[in-house]
Amino acid sequence: MLKKIDGFILGLIGMIFLAWIFPQAGVYKGAVNLEVLTDIGIALIFFFYGLKLSPQQMKEGLSNYRLHVLVQLSTFLLFPLLVLVFLPLMQTEEQYILWLAMFFLAALPSTVSSSVVMVVLAKGNMPGAIFNASISGLIGIVVTPLWMGLFWKVEGASFDFTSIFQSLLIKILVPVIAGLLLHRYWGALVKRHLKLLARFDKTVILLIVYKSFSNSFSSGLFSTVSLLSLLIVGLASVALFGLVYYCIAWMAGRMHFNREDRIAALFCGSKKSLVHGTVFSKVLFQHVASQGLFLVPIMVYHAFQLIIVSFIAQRKGQEVVE
Repeated sequence: MLKKIDGFILGLIGMIFLAWIFPQAGVYKGAVNLEVLTDIGIALIFFFYGLKLSPQQMKEGLSNYRLHVLVQLSTFLLFPLLVLVFLPLMQTEEQYILWLAMFFLAALPSTVSSSVVMVVLAKGNMPGAIFNASISGLIGIVVTPLWMGLFWKVEGASFDFTSIFQSLLIKILVPVIAGLLLHRYWGALVKRHLKLLARFDKTVILLIVYKSFSNSFSSGLFSTVSLLSLLIVGLASVALFGLVYYCIAWMAGRMHFNREDRIAALFCGSKKSLVHGTVFSKVLFQHVASQGLFLVPIMVYHAFQLIIVSFIAQRKGQEVVE
């Protein structure tokens, strides 16, 4: 598992390097360009995601409302509030942009596939994990732009919530609904090719990362951001995971969750989705020079959460066996 994770993380780093030395393909505006290709790729990602969703599994996880409340409040309220407390410390425009990138990470929905896989590995509440991880992405279509709109103060870039919401509906919700409607016909076929679909998802993500960083490098953004600032953002992303994980563990204990629900809450509530992060950044920051910068925290967080949660899940799964 770690080899696969490492390969994708290396791919993300490789796309940043490629965008640095050869940004031309990322900013090309011809008839067939990365903008068009990634838009098609995004629609297919969420169409296949809808095909994979089982209505029966969703129903099984629906009744556990206390678990749902904890996971969704952790994802869309606890995360943003923990980052929000640092806003008064931001004194310069560079600091504010870096803080906004961290806030974007905090406002994102939970990841789907890896959350469910980790919960299964740790022998937790799988139906509850499937429901929460799935519904989180749909809630994020509304909540993430709302959070970002409250603090959007980037010079030369407007934030039109209506057009952003419409774009997210078309690119995410419509394909998901189409996939759900066709699940009974093609769902079994899709489940037989999950590895192939995972490669497709990662390819689209890599293309979006390359395009985003091509725009940022072409505009000279990273020449104005210090290496120390980027290092601080990386360390802050890791620290945020640890703090949220501890808070969820404490709240699950106070709510007297059983072992299975506690694992589902920990793994679903502390995760952030790189898929949604890249897609949302493409919509929210499409005409912003700092688009690549907004992906730095989520890429660091993604790498760290997969490695550390994989280790935790394996340990918790072994506890049951022992």
